[in-house]
Amino acid sequence: MKKLLAMVLACALFLGLIPAMAEEVPSVAIVVAGTLGDRGFYDSSNAGRQALEADFGVRTTVVECKEDGSLYESSLINAAEEYDVVVPVGWQFWDYLEGVVADYPETKFIFIDNGLDGVGDNLMSIIYKQNEGSFLVGYIAAKMTKTGKIGVVGGEDAATINDFIVGYEAGAAYANPEVTVMKKYTDTYEDPARGKDAALSLYGSGCDIVFAVAGKTGEGVFEAAAETNNYAIGVDSDQKFINPDVILCSMIKRVDKSIYDVVADMEGKFQPGQIWSADMATGYVDVGYGTDEMPQQISDDLKAEVEDLKQKIIAGEIIVPTALN
Repeated sequence: MKKLLAMVLACALFLGLIPAMAEEVPSVAIVVAGTLGDRGFYDSSNAGRQALEADFGVRTTVVECKEDGSLYESSLINAAEEYDVVVPVGWQFWDYLEGVVADYPETKFIFIDNGLDGVGDNLMSIIYKQNEGSFLVGYIAAKMTKTGKIGVVGGEDAATINDFIVGYEAGAAYANPEVTVMKKYTDTYEDPARGKDAALSLYGSGCDIVFAVAGKTGEGVFEAAAETNNYAIGVDSDQKFINPDVILCSMIKRVDKSIYDVVADMEGKFQPGQIWSADMATGYVDVGYGTDEMPQQISDDLKAEVEDLKQKIIAGEIIVPTALN
């Protein structure tokens, strides 16, 4: 009887702790510069929000700015007035954050994919070593190309996108210095038709593998790959599920998990005034091959080579060039 009573009390205590645990996790607003539905970068940030809501029952929201510059500052302000933590996702918020952060000192800000340091003790930034993951997929592309030409479609000619590209180029050169890397910029992250046109141009120039680094615009790269019987590489999330027959692999940035981990443990992981660099050693940057049920065009031997390179990057034996300061 005493044992039963102890078990009941223990269960009651545990159940009683659940609301307290939820209260310790703050409400959070994700503010994305573009729109959801890219099945990559922005959707990954929203997945982090959804996981926080599901696991802790906290109040959350997501705001889409649709690449409309007139919405960036007002969206940040509106979110800061209602939520404990605001997560701006995208470099586009750079010019607006300093003022908003200063005006809302009680709100915590987590700037995703760009870095601001010394702005205030209520802001931290998370940047990702996408160059390291891109090195690995560039290596794969150079090892698998049959034409000696591979390509990349970037959303714009900007530092973050170019950080993917220089890593991709370095990985390709490491695998085979004779491989040519060609690139196209679309100047948009929201237009699959322009991504398709850019990719068709690259495939038409002899590329047989194209890396899509352009958000929703990258969906057009996958369409072009399918139409021309070529291959593509996904970005940010494991995108092989979109078209397993043409997407070889993806360069993954775990935006979802990084947001989740910081918000779920603000006291331990929020670094005020700091820029946190999420590299391959953190597990937030990696390569994804889809599931075992999907076609696997990349051999086990090549995957083993990639894993060896990954460990060398983590150990500092390979230093991947970057386009970021």
